[in-house]
This record gives sequence, C-alpha cells and structure tokens, in this order.
Amino acid sequence: MGPFRQLDKYGTVPARRQNEACRPGVPPHTTAAYGGSVTVRIGLSGWQYDSWRGDFYPAGLPKRRWLGYVGEHFPTVEVNGSFYSLQRPSRYRAWRADVPDGFRFALKGGRYLTHMLRLRDTGTALANFLASGPLELGPALGPVLWQLPGRFVPDPAVLDAFLDGLPATHGAAARIAVHHDEKVREPATTTATPELRIDHVLELRDPAAVTAEHLAVLRAHRTALVDSHAGDFPRFREDTGAPLAYLRLHGAPRTYHDGYSPQALGAWARTVAQHVAAGRDVWVYFDNDAERHAPWDALRLARLVDDRLGSDPS
Repeated sequence: MGPFRQLDKYGTVPARRQNEACRPGVPPHTTAAYGGSVTVRIGLSGWQYDSWRGDFYPAGLPKRRWLGYVGEHFPTVEVNGSFYSLQRPSRYRAWRADVPDGFRFALKGGRYLTHMLRLRDTGTALANFLASGPLELGPALGPVLWQLPGRFVPDPAVLDAFLDGLPATHGAAARIAVHHDEKVREPATTTATPELRIDHVLELRDPAAVTAEHLAVLRAHRTALVDSHAGDFPRFREDTGAPLAYLRLHGAPRTYHDGYSPQALGAWARTVAQHVAAGRDVWVYFDNDAERHAPWDALRLARLVDDRLGSDPS
C-alpha cells in the first residue's frame, strides 16, 4: 500500500518523517497576476507542543525560543491562549519581539464571548479581550478567529449584532478597549496604527448554523466562513464575499492526529490557488498537532503552493 494509507480526497495518515529537514524562511507568497497583490500565509495553530521537541524543534532548543524558530520557518501562527483566557500586554509584546517583520499572528477570540455568553451582551467582554494586549502586536496582528461551539446555532439577529460590534480597524478596537472592566489589570488601549484593518472570521461546526439567513448575515459583514477540515465536524466552503479565505486543517478521520498525504496536500494547494484566482488573501493553519504532523504538512503545502502560484494558479 506504500507509506500512506489514503482515506479520502483530503485526509490521510502519513508515515513518520524522521529525517526530513525544515526549509528555513518560508515567506508569505505574493502574486499580482490577478489585478492586485494577494498574500498567502501558511502556518501553525499554536506552537507550545512538547512532543515536537526533537522532531520539528531541535532537541536542545529552549522552549523560550520555540516561537522564534516558528518565525524562521513560517509567516504566521494562530494564538490559542487568547481563546482560553485573557493574556497580558507584556506577553503580546514579547511574542511580537520574537518574530521577524512581516510575521502575522492570528488570534482566537475569547471563548467567554462565544461559548459562555453565546454572542449575547458581549460589549464588556469584547472590550476586555481587546484591552488585554492584541493591539500591542501592531502590524503583526492578523485575523481574529471566532470559533463557535459544536451544536450551537446562533439566531441570525444575534449573530448580526455580534458581528456589527466587532472593530474593523485598530483604531476602532482601541475605542472599544477603553470600556474594559477590572478583569483587565494591565490594560493596553492605544494603538500607533489606527488605520490598519482587522479581519474577523467565523468557524461554525453545526450545519444548522449555515442557513441562507446566516450566510446573508456573513455576507452583509463580509465575514469569512472558515473552511475547516476535520473528522468529527463538517466542512463549509460557502463564499461570503469576504476579502480573505481562512482554512484550518485539523486532520481526519482522527481529528488532531492524522496527517495529509501528497495527494491530499495537492488538493489543498488547488484550493488555495482558487482563492488566489478569486482575489482573496489566504490564511492556512495546520492543527493536526497531536502526532507532530502539523509543521511538516505546512512546510510541504507551502512548497506546493510556491510551485503552483509560480506557474498557473487555475
């Protein structure tokens, strides 16, 4: 059967890569072939994985240097910690200092807003999230991912109100952040880059939340619907008119565990190229971290995208 056991068009379980070398400096991919500059960034969902030591991370590399090492190999990473709790501005400043210019952090929006408040009455919670340090990233701040819980179907009117309250720029975020409460002990509510855009993306995990009404709300706000591939929740590919595409590759059928074959990665490279042809910036994050596949799959996809966008992206 060979080194890969094919599962379906997108998900496979690859054999372990023991001696594959990282290619340093995988940069953003830019093409002007479609009437403008479109950026593709391929990276990782998180970087604090002890099991990666001696596999992706050199065995002797201190944990404090792991983010910098990621920054040498990828142009972006998803921050998972911001989903679970409010971070501190000093932490965001340290993260920014660890990566090169041009690197981007995608932030997961706080689960307090999505999983506990269920998108209702989120004014103060949103202010707390924004005051906890994201603006300290400055130009390194990428999209903000709002991941809804499984089997949660928001009322379209509630979803509309939530998206309407999200800031579209750093300046708007700073104006919201000043309304934080005492939960934020070290607030950061100013920005040196007020004009920079903030894109928000939404990850849904219940088909009942992807109705014509829900999609109309997303299109009204030009909010991207995350294309999320996993073994235990559905994939959605609907176009919402957003200026970006956001892909999360969790692995399947064993979510977080399984990797992607060359054939599967080739299919994802075609998906990326289709978004580029449509004029969308593309953000791709590998979250199949449990068995150390994520960094290797991301590097392989980056090479495939380089090859494809260097020729014919159709």
